[in-house]
Amino acid sequence: MSYIGRFAPSPSGSLHFGSLIAALGSYLRAHSLSGQWLVRMEDIDPPREIVGASDDILRTLEAYGLRWHGSVLYQSKRSQAYQDCIEQLLINNQAYFCQCTRKMIHAMGGVYDGRCGSGLKSYSSGAIRVRNAAKVNHFHDINRGDIHVEQAFAAEDFIIKRSDGLFAYQLAVVLDDAFQGITEVVRGSDLLEASCRQLSLFDMLNVPAPAWLHLPLACAKPGFKLSKQNYAPAIDIKAPQQSLNAALTFLGQATVDVDHIDVMLTQAISQFSLADVPKQAEIILPQTA
Repeated sequence: MSYIGRFAPSPSGSLHFGSLIAALGSYLRAHSLSGQWLVRMEDIDPPREIVGASDDILRTLEAYGLRWHGSVLYQSKRSQAYQDCIEQLLINNQAYFCQCTRKMIHAMGGVYDGRCGSGLKSYSSGAIRVRNAAKVNHFHDINRGDIHVEQAFAAEDFIIKRSDGLFAYQLAVVLDDAFQGITEVVRGSDLLEASCRQLSLFDMLNVPAPAWLHLPLACAKPGFKLSKQNYAPAIDIKAPQQSLNAALTFLGQATVDVDHIDVMLTQAISQFSLADVPKQAEIILPQTA
């Protein structure tokens, strides 16, 4: 099977250095294996999105020479596919409505105990949770090795549609990875645990799961990753060479001493070494970064 990877940003702000790590890492991995690199816009959470951010992200990728194959997939155009899946899960008794609040779940110890799916009560509104039969609690990550998560987290019936009517990330990402034929997911280590829930859903839907490769997170301080929510500064699109070399260094790769961005990427692809990618969960950036 030919390699198909992807970069899937959310349009909640401009790309920052942490975003560049994920984009460049997935791009280099795909091209080093002569595969395809797709871009998906995860725009299913309007309250968190910023007008114009999708176009800004795409312009930034182009400025960095990170050109994608095919058309950009917008999750906002996939609502019917998500709803069709949910309705089938409800029909098959593989999902159910839940009216538990965050306060109630906190009182349960922070992990939902499945009470709304126990059969004692049956709701017809609220959030929709998948009846987690697979309970996947471990997987092999190509960069990090064998990953295990707490059984309570792995066994939880997680939300696939929110009570406000918005589709949950866990459902959308699984359906879209399957739809696009993604063979390997390269992304930040903050999503390690989420991989188990996604694997459970792949199993329930009887769909082949991709391989996983998680990269270290760029952090300003321990446990504080660069993110749009933390107001990480946007990367420079007018002079991308410095940021690109900084990202290569972060990923354990040799820098490229040329000015033309396309030549930089061609050389970076040719010398890409997965073995040199750091295996820790996070890397603290120098204060000057």
